[in-house]
Amino acid sequence: MLLDFARLTPLEAYRWLASTVTPRPIAWVSSLSLEGISNLAPFSFFQVISDEPPTLLVNIGSRDDGSLKDTLRNVQATGELVIQLVSFAQAEAMNASAAHLPHGISEFEHCGIASLAGERVAVPRVAGAAVAFECRLAEVLPYPRPAPNCHLVFAEVLLAHVDDAVLNDKGRIDPHKLDLVGRLGGMAYTRTRDIFEMTRPS
Repeated sequence: MLLDFARLTPLEAYRWLASTVTPRPIAWVSSLSLEGISNLAPFSFFQVISDEPPTLLVNIGSRDDGSLKDTLRNVQATGELVIQLVSFAQAEAMNASAAHLPHGISEFEHCGIASLAGERVAVPRVAGAAVAFECRLAEVLPYPRPAPNCHLVFAEVLLAHVDDAVLNDKGRIDPHKLDLVGRLGGMAYTRTRDIFEMTRPS
């Protein structure tokens, strides 16, 4: 099969890309509006892109009508966000927070998701998250520039909360204990439980 992306609709292109570039980590992003209303939403176009400075990248797409999502509006207004990783134990809560709620409604409150105060940022974080990165906004790039349909959010990591329960006896992350979920295509997800190791060539 050959796929000519110039002949695909945007929806068809999304379906092929999202079902092949897998598994994708999920950024469970919390933010705060200038009015003090918390927001929580998952995004699977997400990755670490730099360690100096430590920086994460989240792609936040526009809504179908072209309007900006609350997450992006909040982050641009305050310059702060928290990015949580999603463990299997919190998969249902993450999925619930993906609902399209009216502007001004907090997913934390609507979905009954407990939160904790941030230490370096004013944004709350998800209680019980195995890993939560408190970040400040480094840059936002609209893409593609002629007619943006998404925004690339560069988030510099200031502080990380790591649950001691996911560490091994050497104080490092144990991937079996971390038990994250990743995004596949359609409605499918995966868990980081099937793990193998290979030694990199010298």
